[in-house]
Amino acid sequence: MNWKFELIAGPYGGTAEGPAWDGSGLLFTHIPSSRIMRYDPSTGQATEFITGTGNANGLMLDSSGLLYACQGGARRVVRYEADGSVTVLADGFEGQRLNIPNDLAIDPYGRVWFTDPYYEGAGGRWSEDRANKDLDHDSIYRLDPSEDGWRITRVTFDTTRPNGLLFSLDHSVLYVAQSGRRTDEKRELRAYPVLDDGSLGEHELLHDFGAHRGIDGMVLDTEGDIVATAGFEEGGPGPMVYVFSPSGEIIETHPMPVDRPTNCTFGGPDLTTLYVTTGGGHLFRTPTDRQGRLWYPKPA
Repeated sequence: MNWKFELIAGPYGGTAEGPAWDGSGLLFTHIPSSRIMRYDPSTGQATEFITGTGNANGLMLDSSGLLYACQGGARRVVRYEADGSVTVLADGFEGQRLNIPNDLAIDPYGRVWFTDPYYEGAGGRWSEDRANKDLDHDSIYRLDPSEDGWRITRVTFDTTRPNGLLFSLDHSVLYVAQSGRRTDEKRELRAYPVLDDGSLGEHELLHDFGAHRGIDGMVLDTEGDIVATAGFEEGGPGPMVYVFSPSGEIIETHPMPVDRPTNCTFGGPDLTTLYVTTGGGHLFRTPTDRQGRLWYPKPA
């Protein structure tokens, strides 16, 4: 099936990210303006949903429908409560400020896993200066809920600018987009086994993008395949949506009509419509022959 991408919102200029289906509409972030937008398929309109988000990037809804966000500019991970308040889950590690939290995933135990790269400019003007980077590493963390707040644990020691992350169907593997802009940084799709104590084992390399732009964001389908946004017009196969098997085989590729797709998720009544955001602030959608595996809402 050839996917036909339809532009439904934007371009807003600057990066759109964090697509998350809320059951009847599509939430997404416009990072430069610190807004979470909501696209309503019934009206065909995208409107402001939350403002002043601290340059929020990745979003995710938990199984109860509460919204979590990586606020890159504010250097923290938060949860938006039902009463409109905001709970800060993490804003530092070992006494130092986080880098620029990027994307997150939630497991069956309610633990929140997030990537914390330092992409110059991604958190606003202050982040253009690497002198504002406190930590000497770009890592993935696990946040464990407890009676006295959230405990933070570093779980990767071999990543540079980790980006999208995603659990396998049985949550035994954490897929990670190992990313980077410099020539000495690898651009890979990795699979880390999740160990019984919540740590990660040695990763398996699933795909190497070489010198070209690798995966930014990704989502799982009900078959366990990985649907991922990657590529750019500067080189390689170009901007597209990839479908990888759990072992890293490229099953399908779907070229995008604009450059630098940033993230994707499934939505619609049966979770078969794919929504895609881009670095230029576009929101696209396409019908697919796949069904998304989301925490919220569960497919009918």
